[in-house]
Amino acid sequence: MTTQTVSNGPKIMLVAGEASGDQLGGRLMAAIKAQAPDARFIGVGGPRMEREGLSSLFPMNEMSVMGLTEVVPHIPHLLKRISQTAKFAQTEQPDVVVTIDAPDFSFRVGKKLKGKGIPLVHYVAPSVWAWREGRARKIAGFLDHLLALLPFEPPYFEKEGLPTTFIGHSAVEERHDGDADRFRAKHGLSDKTKLLAVLPGSRNSEVKRLLPVFKTVITDIAAKYPDTRIVVPTVAKVADTVTAEMKDWPLSPIVVSTDQERHDAFAAAYCALAASGTVSLELAISGVPHVIAYQVNAITGWIAKRLIKIDTVTIVNLVLRRKLIPEFLQDKCQPGNITPILDGLLGDSPIRQEQKDGFDEACHLLGFGGRAPSEKAAEQILKIIAKK
Repeated sequence: MTTQTVSNGPKIMLVAGEASGDQLGGRLMAAIKAQAPDARFIGVGGPRMEREGLSSLFPMNEMSVMGLTEVVPHIPHLLKRISQTAKFAQTEQPDVVVTIDAPDFSFRVGKKLKGKGIPLVHYVAPSVWAWREGRARKIAGFLDHLLALLPFEPPYFEKEGLPTTFIGHSAVEERHDGDADRFRAKHGLSDKTKLLAVLPGSRNSEVKRLLPVFKTVITDIAAKYPDTRIVVPTVAKVADTVTAEMKDWPLSPIVVSTDQERHDAFAAAYCALAASGTVSLELAISGVPHVIAYQVNAITGWIAKRLIKIDTVTIVNLVLRRKLIPEFLQDKCQPGNITPILDGLLGDSPIRQEQKDGFDEACHLLGFGGRAPSEKAAEQILKIIAKK
């Protein structure tokens, strides 16, 4: 008779709700395994976490909805998944539950697990500095620890009694080994060809809303810089949509959707036009001057405008506490506003060097060059388990 060996390592439950959380979760799992090789993982995640050994309780993409009008039709199913996740945790009794971003889902799970004897950690602090500061007190009522990506976040939560650790922004540990020469050779671009990166988002709703605006901008740019080429680094799930929408664009867009080509494209890019989001920090780390433009559904935008109390949404600007990166949001997301800035970036205006200098400062503040954020997060989670 064969005896099966049962691991006595920590049982860690992870819950991620969208692609960015899956990336965080995957790196976190790898870092935990490096520090605790016998760790076991359960929970909800996507492809990256599954590659690290997680068998997801249900498909993560069921939670990937955004904005008020997009969420409403999915509420009954989301509530069902919230209850399922909480019950699973109570049945499995892991040594810790780590929810990753997706606060609307994660915090509802956390509230159901309050008082059940399982340490609750949330990875990515909610943006209470931007709106609804009172959320800090609410989540302090059920969380045991918070992992923050931005250096100015911990005080907002610590004053409410919630232990919070700044670990650094996840983008600083992305591989930035892009090869500009490889990209140019593959796509037949000369060294003199200026490459403009266009990044319209990673969701179909974002892409369809932004591309008409971006098309007008690029048409204007093409008239002045006809020898410029466009590269569009995107993700697989929207690559077909992007390709179809850009089939009649000027400057012969090159659409790429693999991680390596994305890095190569960033290395080769002269400047960029991008949707709001973490991509701005990725561009900053790669040293690519850029401008941000973004629109959401009109109803979501109307509500957000009345709730948000900051005047910039770009991470680099927030960390530096100044508007280094120009951004045009909602009604300001117009070709007439965006084109002059992009023209300046292509035409070697002083803003190019100003941005590059600012990128170095921001990346340092966000942890670039130090220990990887995932390593710090893993260390903190394992400390919490040890205390239990």
